[in-house]
Amino acid sequence: MSGDAMLAQALLRPRSIALLGASDDPGKTAGRPLRYLREARFTGAVYPVNPHRDTVQGERAWPDLASLPEVPEHVFVLAPTAGVVDAVRESARLGVRIVTVLAAGFSESGPDGARREAELRAIVGASGTRLLGPSSLGVVDPAAGLVLTANAAFSEPMLPGGRLFVASHSGSMIGALVSRGKARGIGFAGLVSVGNEVDLSLGEICMATLDDDGIDGYLLFLESLRHGARLREFALAAARRGKPVIAYKLGRSAAAAEMATTHTGALAGEDDVADAFLKDLGVVRVGVLDALFEAFPLARRIAPREPGSPPPRIGIVTTTGGGAAMAVDQLGIRDITVQPASAATQAKLADAGIDAQAGRVLDLTLAGTRYDVMKRALDIMLAAEEFDLVLAVVGSSARFQPQLAVEPILDCRGSAKPLAVMLVPEASEALARLTAASVPCFRSPEACGDAIAAVFARRRPGEQPAGIPPAPAPSREVMPAPTPPSRMLSEAQAYAVFDSLGVPHAPALTCPIEGPVPALPFAYPVVAKVCSADIAHKTEIGGVVLDIMDSGALAAAIATLRERLAERAPDADCREILVQPQRGGIIEALIGYRVDPEAGPIVMLAAGGIWAELARDRSIRLAPVDLATARVMVAEVRALKAASGLRGRPRGDLEALAEALAALSRLALHPELGVIEAEANPVMVFPEGEGVAAVDALVRRTGR
Repeated sequence: MSGDAMLAQALLRPRSIALLGASDDPGKTAGRPLRYLREARFTGAVYPVNPHRDTVQGERAWPDLASLPEVPEHVFVLAPTAGVVDAVRESARLGVRIVTVLAAGFSESGPDGARREAELRAIVGASGTRLLGPSSLGVVDPAAGLVLTANAAFSEPMLPGGRLFVASHSGSMIGALVSRGKARGIGFAGLVSVGNEVDLSLGEICMATLDDDGIDGYLLFLESLRHGARLREFALAAARRGKPVIAYKLGRSAAAAEMATTHTGALAGEDDVADAFLKDLGVVRVGVLDALFEAFPLARRIAPREPGSPPPRIGIVTTTGGGAAMAVDQLGIRDITVQPASAATQAKLADAGIDAQAGRVLDLTLAGTRYDVMKRALDIMLAAEEFDLVLAVVGSSARFQPQLAVEPILDCRGSAKPLAVMLVPEASEALARLTAASVPCFRSPEACGDAIAAVFARRRPGEQPAGIPPAPAPSREVMPAPTPPSRMLSEAQAYAVFDSLGVPHAPALTCPIEGPVPALPFAYPVVAKVCSADIAHKTEIGGVVLDIMDSGALAAAIATLRERLAERAPDADCREILVQPQRGGIIEALIGYRVDPEAGPIVMLAAGGIWAELARDRSIRLAPVDLATARVMVAEVRALKAASGLRGRPRGDLEALAEALAALSRLALHPELGVIEAEANPVMVFPEGEGVAAVDALVRRTGR
């Protein structure tokens, strides 16, 4: 049995379980797991452990783990926080394979909690025992009768089985998802509350279940992006197997990440990076909770998009104009355009005797409640070349005549083109029939628009960075690895890195700050700048002088820079001045690269110069990117449209900008360079055919 299979078995289908701290009261948190296991008819051995009682809920209780007749595969620690460390230590001593910890009060609670968490890491790091939690409400596998959880939501009988696996940072959400799924007729192959991920991470757990033929896809509830390497490995493997991953992640409104050395670090907010991470790995990220369920059948029909793919084209056929208008609106605010039927399609509809109102949507009115009318209309729309997806919006007939509203849709579900349905009324019978037939169906226009946009927004995973190898065996470090030391390079040294990548920059000459004015290999006017690894942002100390027209002005500028250094940065080690030709472009851009601690290497394109921080107009991807993806990123930055020949304005060399962006992103393929941040801002975009040039550069490397 492989390591993943062994992990999945002990976690989700253990042969024996100990409930450490089990309560005699089945209504209490510590009493629920025993009650749930018995109600679910779990067939493995269950050992209540309670040092203060001989029986628990009518069953024999043991005083401690060492007294059990066997070493249990899985121990659920229900004891308070103060007893957790000793319980995990004893479990590890005995050779327990999995320990799940319910209690909170660890790193999230302050220094004392952080010390307790460090002890847990040390214990599992020195043993073969794996830890789920702390703050885990447990695990559930309906097929195995395993309801090993303290979540009160599982008091409801008849836990539905299914083919979706749920992993959640929030323990309470697994109960909420079960109840919502049950209302939709959706069951689950397994549910795991991962808690603090001190040892076992969400990505590792999901990875261990990927070869389970009973699992078709994954629903993730993420509070943040943690253990990115593991999550990346899982997402890539799921994409290879064709198992969709749908994620609902909190944090869209979170403040930007803490200011880094470069604008890239400041502008690439934590959630923006997570968004790029998920989409670039083929994960469907939804923003409406109902869409977490409803996007899955659609994701099975629509593959991740290739770079540069044209915008998706949605065709709508409806029996209710108002309902269709809501769908159009929710798609529109997510930049998904509803495509009108072509003249050829309208002619085919007319030939089929369908008298529909032509417009952005195909409105069949009340005639659409007839099977033959709706079926003919769907057949023609699904065969039309101008649509990538057809959405049927059904009105009151979905509730009052489900046999008429649903039957033609069910009979079209085998079409080569994806078909989805939005039900305007509350129509439980129609919804149940569509769900049972795996037809993508939505109960609200918000979930409909969100799911369609999210499925089309995911991207085919591209080339992976060389600096992030496949996730190794689980870390056994007592504490997380410290952040490695790093150092800035001078601008001249940064240009040398750019040269190795093929990132174009303006010519540059360095000269001693105390020496004579050198002869320049380029013409005036020029700009003079302080050149020091100690000074990242030169303008903040007045370290840049512009509009230097001759050698005399250059001598004066160098003297001015010496004075400003002495006054404003006396401790900086600055021995050189960098001189460059001064030339303006049609527009300025910023290209940046950084290694995010969880997402790994990312690349960013943004409006350049002062607009970088003011406008927050940017595009982010995982690095490296190919030229096709870089072109898409250029198109996503609104400010750059001014250089696209808009309204007769001069066209900039945006193709050269895309090439420079792709070149910088290739830092991800060269971990030997040790670059953890790099940025060119501004990059001057010259007229079409004349290229681009970075006129300022920052690079930060690992090491001292």
